[in-house]
Amino acid sequence: EFRLGLVQLFVSPVKADNLKRASELVKQAAKQGAQVVALPECFNSPYGTKFFPEYAEKIPGQSTQMLSEVAKECGIYLIGGSIPEEDSGKLYNTCTVYGPDGILLAKHRKIHLFNIDVPGKIRFQESETLTPGDSFSVFDTPYCKIGVGICYDIRFAELAQIYTKKGCQLLVYPGAFNMTTGPAHWELLQRARALDNQVYVATVSPARDEKASYVAWGHSTVVSPWGEVIAKAGADEVITSTDIDLQYLADIRQQIPIHSQRRHDLYSVEEKPK
Repeated sequence: EFRLGLVQLFVSPVKADNLKRASELVKQAAKQGAQVVALPECFNSPYGTKFFPEYAEKIPGQSTQMLSEVAKECGIYLIGGSIPEEDSGKLYNTCTVYGPDGILLAKHRKIHLFNIDVPGKIRFQESETLTPGDSFSVFDTPYCKIGVGICYDIRFAELAQIYTKKGCQLLVYPGAFNMTTGPAHWELLQRARALDNQVYVATVSPARDEKASYVAWGHSTVVSPWGEVIAKAGADEVITSTDIDLQYLADIRQQIPIHSQRRHDLYSVEEKPK
C-alpha cells in the first residue's frame, strides 16, 4: 500500500499566489502521510485560451522549479498538475513529475486537445493556442508504475489501455472538467477507465470558482480497480488522500482475469513506433 494525496487547489489570477498556495498544500498532504501527491490541471494559471500565452513558461522555469524543490523537501513523488508551457514558439498543456530527489521523471504534454462545441452550453477550442503532445508518459516508483494523462486524455480509452500494457497500476489525470461535462461524465469516465483496465484511476481538479470565466466542476476522485469510488472531494479547496492497495488490485485481476483472456488473435491496441 501507499498513500496518494490529491490537492484540489483554488486557482487565482495571480501566479505567485497560486505557486505559494500549491507549495503549502503539497507540504500539508505530505505531512498527512501522502507519498505520491498530485496537483490539478493548469494549477498556476486561470484556465482559458486567452490565459495560456500570458502565463506560459519554459521548462525548467518558475513553476516547475517550485515543484522540484517541494518534492525534494518533502521526499515525495509529485505529479505537478499542468502548466501552460512555451517551447520554440509553441504552447503546450504540460504536466511535469518529480521524484523525492527533486529530479524530473516525466513530462507529459496533453495529447488530446479539448475542442468541443455543445450548443447552448459550452464551446472551447484549446487548439486555438495549444499544440498537442505526441508521447506517452509513464514513470516508476517503489510502489508501482504510474501513467499520466491530462483532462481530455481520459476520454480516449486507448491511452489507458497502452499505459496498462506498459505495466501501470495507477493512472493519474489532472483535469478541469466544466459544469456541463463534469456532472455528466467526470466520474463515469474514471470508473470506466478503472474497470476496463483493472487499475486505480485518480483525477485532480481545481477547486470551483463561480466567478471564473471557466468554472471547474471540482470533485477530485480516486476509483479502485473494481470501479468503486473510494475517495471524492467536493467543490472547494481541499486535500483528499487515500491508500492505494496493490494487493487488492492483484486479487481482482486474479478473480476476473481479463488481461490473460484478451483475444490478441482478433484485435489489439498498440503504441505506434515514432
